[in-house]
Amino acid sequence: MGGCCDPRGCDRMFTSGFARHVARRYRKRGLDRTATRMVAFLRERGIEGATVLEIGGGVGEIQVELLRLGAASAVGLELSPSYRDEAARLLAEAGLTGRAQYRLHDIAADPAGAPAADVVVLHRVVCCYPDYERLLAAVADHANRLVVFSHPPRNLGGRVFVGVTNLVMRLRRERYRAFVHPPEAMLGVLRERGLRPAYTHRGFTWQIAGLERGGPA
Repeated sequence: MGGCCDPRGCDRMFTSGFARHVARRYRKRGLDRTATRMVAFLRERGIEGATVLEIGGGVGEIQVELLRLGAASAVGLELSPSYRDEAARLLAEAGLTGRAQYRLHDIAADPAGAPAADVVVLHRVVCCYPDYERLLAAVADHANRLVVFSHPPRNLGGRVFVGVTNLVMRLRRERYRAFVHPPEAMLGVLRERGLRPAYTHRGFTWQIAGLERGGPA
């Protein structure tokens, strides 16, 4: 566990009950559509033998799928401890125990405490973190080959959804807040550190950016 880990309300927002719900949904339906596209991008670019670092991996369903596709190992970093038991169960059910690690750690606050990896994944994570520049700078510095992340669109619908979410959080006196960061600015942080866009998907509720090191500008 990273001593710098500040959950900022994530431990109250993402509870063990929520983790059980996510795990049940994955067992029944598999990955959601956005995660499926992210995994397809990584598979196309080559995942065999790769090391994976997932920021905000939750119950680790993306890690399970990437390990099944031939990834060598995975590390999931979380701000909430509530996912740990369900993540272990999913690994055991897939026969992958020992291939992935679950850690409580804030990579943006303590980059040195996280391992580098061939592939770094962030699914529905940047919208939970206030300082996207610090977070994505750390991500880029830990990615040897590929980065893929999802984020809400910065449009009226996205802003309204996040605004309502944050209003509810304030009324409930919770610390958790959601954010709609500017997509081009997020990509700019990664470009400055040698990553180049290789894939884009513009969904109605979630968008995806895939980048590779040394790829085309």
